[in-house]
Amino acid sequence: QVHLVESGGGLVQAGGSLRLSCAASGRTLSNYAMAWFRQAPGKEREFVAGMHWSGASTSYADSVQGRFTISRDNAETTVYLQMNSLKPEDTAVYYCAADYYGSSRADKYSYWGQGTQVTVSS
Repeated sequence: QVHLVESGGGLVQAGGSLRLSCAASGRTLSNYAMAWFRQAPGKEREFVAGMHWSGASTSYADSVQGRFTISRDNAETTVYLQMNSLKPEDTAVYYCAADYYGSSRADKYSYWGQGTQVTVSS
């Protein structure tokens, strides 16, 4: 069982930056593939970024490539999403997810955080 807690969301102007954190309580994330998803009102949850359990590879949605970076701390208990050059269309609730096998499909992940709201004003 993995309990995930996101933080770091907020209101930012277009062009600004935010860093989201996803902390695992009670255990490390070293054996889990991690991912960030987001869901805007009236839309389906979509893949944003993912990291292989080893940390050796990452992947990104085309819409955030070059602007967002997923990373993990050395203690392997927290995963981050650094978001730069934010756009109004990035506004959504952002969720982190974990599972043994990585995927860009939300239904492949067993463990989810509660989400954190990111709002980008124009």
